[in-house]
Amino acid sequence: MADEAVVERPAEPDPRQQPPQSQPQDKPGDENAHDIDSPDGSNSEDDEAAEREKERERAADRFKDLTRDPLAEEQGEDGQTDLAAATRARRSGQRLLTSGRDFTSFDRTRIGQAHIGDINVSLDARRPAVAMRGGPVPEEELRRLRRAYVEPEGYVRLRRALESRRLLVLGGAPGTGRTCTALALLDEVTRDGAGDGDRVHRKDPGGGEGVRGLADEVSGGDGERRGTGYLLELALDRPGTLPPDEMDLDRLASALAGRSAYAVIVVSVGSAANPLLAGRYGMICEPAPTGELVTVRLRERLEEEHGGAESAGLLDRAALLSEDPEITEAVGLAELRPAEAELFASLLAGHLLGDLSREKLLSGCRSLAAVQAYEWFAGVDRALAAPPVPAVGDGRTPVRSGTAALFHPVAFRIALAVLGGGSHSAVSAAAHLLTWELSVQSDPDSTPSRPLFCDDPESDLALSRARSDAGAVDVAGAEVAGKLIFYRGSALPAAVLAEVWDRHFPVRAPVVRWLRLLADDPRADVSVRAAVAAGELSVRDFEHGFTELVRPLAGTSSPRRRVFAATALDQVAGHASHRKAVTKLVDDWSRYGAASLRWTAAMALGFGRAADTVDDSLDALARIGVRDEGKQLAVASLNVVRLLTLPEAGTVLRRLRAWADHRGAEYQDLALVTIVRLALTDVDEVLDDEPGTPLGDRGDWPLLLALAAVRPELTGRLAGLFRTALGTARSRDVALDALETLLRTAARKDGGAWTRPGLAALLPALTTEERDRRRLDWLLRRMMRDQDRPLTAEQASALWWLAVPARQRRSDEEENHG
Repeated sequence: MADEAVVERPAEPDPRQQPPQSQPQDKPGDENAHDIDSPDGSNSEDDEAAEREKERERAADRFKDLTRDPLAEEQGEDGQTDLAAATRARRSGQRLLTSGRDFTSFDRTRIGQAHIGDINVSLDARRPAVAMRGGPVPEEELRRLRRAYVEPEGYVRLRRALESRRLLVLGGAPGTGRTCTALALLDEVTRDGAGDGDRVHRKDPGGGEGVRGLADEVSGGDGERRGTGYLLELALDRPGTLPPDEMDLDRLASALAGRSAYAVIVVSVGSAANPLLAGRYGMICEPAPTGELVTVRLRERLEEEHGGAESAGLLDRAALLSEDPEITEAVGLAELRPAEAELFASLLAGHLLGDLSREKLLSGCRSLAAVQAYEWFAGVDRALAAPPVPAVGDGRTPVRSGTAALFHPVAFRIALAVLGGGSHSAVSAAAHLLTWELSVQSDPDSTPSRPLFCDDPESDLALSRARSDAGAVDVAGAEVAGKLIFYRGSALPAAVLAEVWDRHFPVRAPVVRWLRLLADDPRADVSVRAAVAAGELSVRDFEHGFTELVRPLAGTSSPRRRVFAATALDQVAGHASHRKAVTKLVDDWSRYGAASLRWTAAMALGFGRAADTVDDSLDALARIGVRDEGKQLAVASLNVVRLLTLPEAGTVLRRLRAWADHRGAEYQDLALVTIVRLALTDVDEVLDDEPGTPLGDRGDWPLLLALAAVRPELTGRLAGLFRTALGTARSRDVALDALETLLRTAARKDGGAWTRPGLAALLPALTTEERDRRRLDWLLRRMMRDQDRPLTAEQASALWWLAVPARQRRSDEEENHG
């Protein structure tokens, strides 16, 4: 080397060494046709040589095109697709939905009654308030409530507010114990008032005029009937229902004071109830504590069978059983609501007392999420389905109103089941999109309308048993801080989708339209999660899911839609019951399908589950890649790279070598493009593993270097294939650029560790011959002369000695001095 040499070493290549030029060749790796030391150009004016040079340039340009991103077709050749974001979204979606809950033994046809073994727990009390009938609350029910009730946080404050104002508007999500709290409050404040058996009344929410009707009843009631407590549950989410105003509440409070009576009005949190809860009578009811609820119910059940010390011992065993990981996973709810705690306690007690086997215990635990999903969707639009009442006067049918407000909570729960773990804004936007689809499906003659400033994010969370948390959101390939949203329980996403798909067939049409819209979303966090959900729905009815979702999108011209279809197919293939059907379908597409179907098949094969073996996947990818003069070679090579993340990576490398040695140019190109793409693809773009695995911990490493570092038995074959790409005329330029990219990842800009261990494993195997080392020397010189990102002499020297270990340097020195 000259004075600016990379490093001082015994045998330096000619400092006038020129960049290697493309040379004619018939086969990859043919060193006779393009020696690294060949000078640049010739003074020959021979026309044949000039034509060969042009042909080489055309071949090199074509090869460069083949290594571009095959998923960026609709965005132009410079468009970028974030494979890493798509991989993370798919992994997250699978965590939420692939939990084995789609086929449980719980009887969903009689879900209003949880009948498991000898346990029969009625769940009617958890149904919407509209189904309740009015009348006095029996004293026996009040006594049982006093014995088993667990006070939530803030109970004393609620009681004092009721005592001082006579009227309390109590807000809470359905199922959180708000009605029990209301009854407990009324029982306590009326205990010294009216006589037993007639002191607490539940008012029928469907009768009279709600608050006005109750005020009239209290004002005009029997003068001797004093100190009574009234419970009124208002359903403000029904179309056309208007909440009472402050004057109505004042009038009721005045009437109650005149009779020394009390009233609690229970409402669901939400935009309609917000004015009530923000007023002078409104207060929020906190959920009852789950742990105490279960303990109280267990003690009650066990003391019925056993007493004293024996029940205490059983309580200790029940506490340990409730923390069993298998039991916790079967329940799949972060917090139990009162009726759920009662059923869970009964199940635990039944198992401890020998009435339930462990299998039935687990089945009963799985029923909890299914029951919640049933309650959320059962009869939501029953009022809309009723025959409309003709308008007075002109005989015309009135336009239904409020459908969007009615369907929004339902749509939010479905959107959360599909996109849970994503950003809150994405879930909310998808929920509004689905609200429109549901409203139009329910009432196609009317344009849905929804107030623009009445959303309440906190109510959405409460009504859907959801929580929000700070996290990272993918934006244009970068992770930024954002607010994520999740269900409070791993069982709820699958339970919601199963309930919607299995029990409400008319909902399928708007949900399918909605999922197709999500397939076009440019955010991978949305489109890929929706694809995973589409796959889970297709498992439940493959004929319908394939016909309505997978096949229409697989045959489109949009790469994004085809990726959606491929991801859904892979999700279906993850279920043993459907894998055979998927493998047959993908194999047929790879052989006989149109170009778009072959493209989709290639993407499905890259996941590793759409064929019986890795060899079968490689056979199908080769068929797709070499057909029609390699028109789909780019997408085929991408998915061969994805297969290299599997344990069978050795099988993939053996097949790549066979393709590189094949007589057909298309097979050679498939091998060459794949190995170059392997060097240009980061681990987190193709790996499904979570961080914590050897590859998963190297997410921002090029996959070629990561494999060399964590799987040393593959290093020789990886280096041999890459040498072939470097030594082949049509792939040499792109391979050299890829090698430069690898070398620049040795250390981060701040000097921190990066891929140096991978380079230390790969480079010595890549430079076993003198001509390989001279190629590296030339490349390092070029990188030092780079005007935009010049490599320092120290960095180049470190890379050189990393590639040429001491024993090799001694060998070179002996050879040069010999």
